[in-house]
Amino acid sequence: MSVSTALGQSAVLTGRTFAHWRAQPGPFLVNLFFPVLVLVMMGGLLGGAISGSVGSYFQFAVPGVLAVAMLFGIESTMMAITTDATTTITDRMRSLPIASASVLVGRAAADMTASVLALTATMAAGFALGWRPSGGLAAGVGAVALLLWLRFALLWVGILVGLRAKGPEVVTATQILVWPISLLSTVFIDPATMPRWLGAIAAWNPLSATATAARELFGSPAIATGAWPSEHALFLAVAFPAIITAALAPLAARTYRTLSR
Repeated sequence: MSVSTALGQSAVLTGRTFAHWRAQPGPFLVNLFFPVLVLVMMGGLLGGAISGSVGSYFQFAVPGVLAVAMLFGIESTMMAITTDATTTITDRMRSLPIASASVLVGRAAADMTASVLALTATMAAGFALGWRPSGGLAAGVGAVALLLWLRFALLWVGILVGLRAKGPEVVTATQILVWPISLLSTVFIDPATMPRWLGAIAAWNPLSATATAARELFGSPAIATGAWPSEHALFLAVAFPAIITAALAPLAARTYRTLSR
């Protein structure tokens, strides 16, 4: 099968996800604007206490919330894949004369499109709240690329979990992990305020690497801890997603080919 044929099949399957979003826009819109709600709530509730003023906190928090936005919505990907698998739709697709990779690539393309929209909405909200990046256009594009690179890696986590989950209730249970992963990072606060062992975990969180790198590139205030992860955030923001993708993308593809329910 030619590459162009496989890409065409992936495009059709991407359109299938878009059609689902048009038919049921509610969950899609919630995932799209939930990071905006988090930004407003965290800034309004914690900004003054952490930074002394809400305005200065938004300058710090917006790049971090952009990183968190790349984590939100992964559970929707998990749920969609699990639902397909448990309702025999995946079996039907595997019986069709299409490239097996096209199903996962189609889902990934749709997810990445939604991620671009979520980034756009959250950045627009940041501008409305007074955030102003000062790192220049090229650096800003680099920051967005790192954020989407993180999403691409996390997407394979969602696909793999969705394929291996025995039912939607398992995915529902994993949704609670989004908040501990988000909070146990440098996204909202300085890890120096945490117990040392907890701060070390937060510093090595892949979300922290991308958030710190994005702050540097956007020219936003960053946390200067002197710790190795903080000093090498740009390197880790590239390396962590690369490791996750290299480890999980082939595993997800193999799991899809051998899936049995």
